[in-house]
Amino acid sequence: MLRHDGSVLLLRLLLLYPILFLCRIVFYLYNQTLLGGLHWQEIPGLIQGSLLFDTVSILYLNVLFIILSLLPFRFRNRNGYQKMLQWIYLITNSIGLIILNLADAMYFRYAFKRITPEELHFFQQDDNTSDILLHEIGTYWYIPLIVAALIVLLTFVYKKIQIRRVDEITARPRIYYPVHTLLLLLSFVLFTFGIRGTFNFENRPVTLSNAALYTQDAQKASLILSNPFCIIRLSGVKEMEVLHYFDDATAAQYFSPYHYPKGDSGFTIGKKNIVIIVLEGFSKEHSKYLSPNLYPNQAGFTPFLDSLMRQGYVFRNAFANGTRSVEALPAIWASIPSYGTPFAEMPQCVNNLDALPRLLANEGYSTHFFMGAHANQMGFEAFAKLAGVQHFHNRTDFEAHDKRKGMANTWGIWDMPFLQFMAQELNRIDTPFCATVFTLTSHHPFVLPKEYEGKMPTGTTPMQPCVAYTDLSIRKFFATASKMPWFKNTLFVFVADHVSPKIAFEETHSAKGHTAIQYFLYTPDGSLRGESYDVTQQLDIMPTVLGLLNYQKPYFAFGRDVFHETERRHVATSYIHEMYQCITDSMSVYTNGQQCLHVYDVTDIMQYSDIRNPNNKQQQEVENYLKALLQCYTQHVHDNDFHVPAPQKSH
Repeated sequence: MLRHDGSVLLLRLLLLYPILFLCRIVFYLYNQTLLGGLHWQEIPGLIQGSLLFDTVSILYLNVLFIILSLLPFRFRNRNGYQKMLQWIYLITNSIGLIILNLADAMYFRYAFKRITPEELHFFQQDDNTSDILLHEIGTYWYIPLIVAALIVLLTFVYKKIQIRRVDEITARPRIYYPVHTLLLLLSFVLFTFGIRGTFNFENRPVTLSNAALYTQDAQKASLILSNPFCIIRLSGVKEMEVLHYFDDATAAQYFSPYHYPKGDSGFTIGKKNIVIIVLEGFSKEHSKYLSPNLYPNQAGFTPFLDSLMRQGYVFRNAFANGTRSVEALPAIWASIPSYGTPFAEMPQCVNNLDALPRLLANEGYSTHFFMGAHANQMGFEAFAKLAGVQHFHNRTDFEAHDKRKGMANTWGIWDMPFLQFMAQELNRIDTPFCATVFTLTSHHPFVLPKEYEGKMPTGTTPMQPCVAYTDLSIRKFFATASKMPWFKNTLFVFVADHVSPKIAFEETHSAKGHTAIQYFLYTPDGSLRGESYDVTQQLDIMPTVLGLLNYQKPYFAFGRDVFHETERRHVATSYIHEMYQCITDSMSVYTNGQQCLHVYDVTDIMQYSDIRNPNNKQQQEVENYLKALLQCYTQHVHDNDFHVPAPQKSH
């Protein structure tokens, strides 16, 4: 069958979609007991997601084939050149699509995840991936036969798609060369959008967690994924080494992620609605209440939040567990940190995490995520779904509700109108609910709505007027929400995602200061008041909220319930400046994972005087705690295990 050479490339690429579809059927049938049954209502979402990830995989793998097929020269139509293209196409796609995806099918049964770069170390002595695959091939001998059949099918159909001779196309070089050069340039543009998985440059490129957007079950997200996407997209991510410092019993003496509520949990606030307000870049330094020494003659930039702090429960020594927004939601919702590599970008995040939204949904709460950006623009909705969020409210929903123009900046809807929209939406849903909102206006490029330009207090950084605007937006949100029936029976959690990238005061430039954030709890009925100078962190939010709600089931978390788990160490950990940071009530310790690098006393705000002393028992205890934590974290990430183990049955 003869075709124009422009359409031949398209047909050859389209051929790969049914090949991947057949691989996906084998993957599902092979792992059906793990993935569960399929329902008809799931099929459209699975197909839509599969097409997205298959497109990225096909483009990644065939970039050389595409370029060579579109070179604007006549020799590309010669038999020898076409033979070369055939071998490039068949070898790369046989290995990269057919063999790799069917190897995925066998490996998934053992690792509960797709093959990623960390599995591609077959010749390491401590790696058993190759052993697993060889065992599966020996047991399930029909898999190699399916591989061979698909390669034969691919070869047969490819040869049916032939190209015309050049003299059948045109004899006019002045038309041929410009047209085919333009076609090559156009392919570069389409390729760029294709591998990003979106035509919107405001959106982050598609990542593994996006698969969760197309299914309610995180395990079925693995069915949507395909390789080589998983390998190439994660090729720049550092392989996580499983750290081992102690035997399991010794490590457990220092740290355990397993939480077992004691039944009589003491102080609780009843079954309240939960509203978590994640404040973009709200450093501790922006608040006069938290940093009075920085504002001797000013009100600071968060006067309304400061007024709520006086009526709520304030954590004066609160710290972020990361320096980027992508690291915040896993810490806040799931109490899972990110040490170097954001957890939300790891393949292990494609899991049914026992995060706060999912645990509360199991208790009868409806769960919601509000963000004024386009759907999944920053990748947050994908992780939110993995965390158990059921309902999403974004820019599209706002614009369907509010037809006014000029309500958005680069990132999304201005905080003031979007928070008003959120208040109205919360008033429409049944209680109890757990809702999270991520503010946007204080994000770069730090632009205010025109009607507020010049009206916000100016500071030493371009972000501070935007912080003041968001603070005012929350004031107006409270003015609206306070008139609604759900308001009084609500626990509000205010927490920054990270420290502002624009730092105003010198003390925030230290490693410790660069993670110091605003975090406090507020209940309109006054049931929760006070303040704590103990070190706390974003990881503590999930356990603390569960404790306040008198949640009595075991759960998995790297943080602590600050009101009820007094036996757990008061710490805040993070990975900053290529070091592990562990902040305690008395000192800050920095290590590279093997040896202690720096130690600073809690009173050394600027961290000028290193007091490292290997003979200091208190320092040794902090180092051992951090090692046990890192050992636990790397092991659980490696095992893709974020659940409390089931109790052993007695015999």
